[in-house]
Amino acid sequence: MSIHSMTGFARSSAQHGNYNWTWEIRSVNGKGLDVRMRLPSGFDALDLPTRTAIGKRFKRGNMSVGLNISRNQEQAGYRVNHDLLKQLVTMMQDVKDDLPNVSAPSLDGLMGLRGVIEPVEEEESEAMREEIHAKILESLDEALSDLAENRASEGARMETVLAGHIDEIESLCAKAEACASAQPAAIKARLVRQLKDVMDDLPELDHERISQEAAIIMTKADVREELDRLRAHIEGARDLLSKGSPCGRKLDFLCQEFNREANTLCSKAQDVDLTRIGLDFKAVIDQFREQVQNIE
Repeated sequence: MSIHSMTGFARSSAQHGNYNWTWEIRSVNGKGLDVRMRLPSGFDALDLPTRTAIGKRFKRGNMSVGLNISRNQEQAGYRVNHDLLKQLVTMMQDVKDDLPNVSAPSLDGLMGLRGVIEPVEEEESEAMREEIHAKILESLDEALSDLAENRASEGARMETVLAGHIDEIESLCAKAEACASAQPAAIKARLVRQLKDVMDDLPELDHERISQEAAIIMTKADVREELDRLRAHIEGARDLLSKGSPCGRKLDFLCQEFNREANTLCSKAQDVDLTRIGLDFKAVIDQFREQVQNIE
């Protein structure tokens, strides 16, 4: 099972009866599932079933969903707008009284005026509306399938990148361990030199207390515990990638843990080499997290 990206686009067009329509869906990353609808007037009833269909397929992402509909209206015939015709006849009579030399308009002239003769449109029954709604939702399902495939394809490419970042973190762990294995001896040698200088100048100091403080310093400088936790996080990240989506939230949490251990390693570093490795850790972890932000 592969991971899925939250970025994608899909379009689906169809036709039924006198209607032609197109669905367009755009998806970007988001903390949860946020759907923004843009439906034409008269099709508000599609809002809830559309959101339900999206919720069944996707868990995360900010989605913009638009539906464009055009209708080829069939005319059942024509009718005369008697109210408008009566108004026109009355107006013509008033004009004739004011201008007696002007001839009255003919019936053909009146009937040719805009609005006097109106087309009669076929009215849709409730059954017809339900049928067209069902067909539109079928087309939505096709668009959602294309979007899911698009997000899965993008997720497959991201999975390769993420796996590379995890391998790089593991490689840095090995380098850090090599430095850490030599670090206790180096710290001990440095402490011995410093303590020898102090004891020569201040022989009255408590030797037991000095030994305790030295042990505490060496314990605080030991980064092997951080490296063990980093390896555990590496195993967890690989396990999540193998299980597939939805895993974005858990991977994001692991990024925080990765970063916490890297910060601790940098703060404990007692030499330049280990400090550089810690900075490399932080750089690759930031790259890893940038990709994780777009995983469902």
